[in-house]
Amino acid sequence: MSEIMKTRTAVLHSVGKPLTVETLDLAAPRAGEVLVRIQAAGVCHSDWHLISGATRHPLPAALGHEGAGRIEAVGPGVTGLRTGDSVSLNWAPACGDCFYCLHDSPCLCETYLEPIWGGTMLDGTPRYTLNGQPVYHYCGLGCFSDYVVVPAQCCVRLDPRVPAPVAALIGCAVMTGVGAVLNTAQIRPGSSIAVFGAGGVGMSAVLGAKLTGAARIIVVDTAEHKAQAALNLGATDFVPSGSGTVAAIQALTGGRGADTTIEAVGLPAVQEACLAAARPGGTIVLAGLAPMGSSTNLPGALITRQEKTVKGSYYGSAHPARDFPFLASLYLNGQLDLERLITRTYPLHEINEAYAEMLSGRVVRSVIVFAE
Repeated sequence: MSEIMKTRTAVLHSVGKPLTVETLDLAAPRAGEVLVRIQAAGVCHSDWHLISGATRHPLPAALGHEGAGRIEAVGPGVTGLRTGDSVSLNWAPACGDCFYCLHDSPCLCETYLEPIWGGTMLDGTPRYTLNGQPVYHYCGLGCFSDYVVVPAQCCVRLDPRVPAPVAALIGCAVMTGVGAVLNTAQIRPGSSIAVFGAGGVGMSAVLGAKLTGAARIIVVDTAEHKAQAALNLGATDFVPSGSGTVAAIQALTGGRGADTTIEAVGLPAVQEACLAAARPGGTIVLAGLAPMGSSTNLPGALITRQEKTVKGSYYGSAHPARDFPFLASLYLNGQLDLERLITRTYPLHEINEAYAEMLSGRVVRSVIVFAE
């Protein structure tokens, strides 16, 4: 293949500005890298955090971290992947050899930490350029693009029967939400769970809670029109977010509070509400990404006296090579109704409209779909 190809890509040039769809130069995959033709990419709040400035990242940046597509070419030394493979993209690649990988926490891999936050491949350089200047890959991916070059470790093969929009969501929202339930919280059958946030991650947590046999699944959100969607996905109750939220959850759980609360928004005030809504001896799982530099008041005196457990859940405590195919199999077997998460699809040139719709709260998850 040619050393340089052209690709349409959604690029953020400066904080607070809209994304612009531009034609970038994309270098061929180097050793250990893969060229993927993107078929679908989810519209997630994490990308918006770069636009708003809540997350700091080198700019200009190609956004998009929830993607799926087909492998077009592999670089030298790549094994286990072939041209034509259908893949879901993993934004937390793992080396397999560092301390965290060897302690079953590949999503915390220290080898890839610096390049991922630097927006580069493992060699410290991006594969995108515009007029000869670097354009950085958000989460090592930058998959709001017709094509992307990524580390081979970012590609997880899936059954080709899984539709690309569903495969894209498995790569972030579903893994984060279902993983927070199955991997981090390890919820037991018959439990009560309160999920704060009815977006893609929160609704995925509802699906995960239903899968575990949770007896009471309460969804909390400011957007009351999402109540029916939550109930359709398996929630037993919907509680509007507000001053009466904690009391309403307690009333639904014998006056105690939920066994487990999951924060899927990424706001300190919501994290604090999750602590209050969990029963004594309960577990609070923080799955949403709060703005960099923010702080949350989680009083130690209360945590100690009520024996509450607070857990962080990064990417659903994922082991993507193991978990993505498992989630895909649950979807294919009819046990995870992932298509219900997708409210609307857009072409790439409507990327800013897709984000406006996300911010309005009218969607669970939107997906950018690329023409074949």
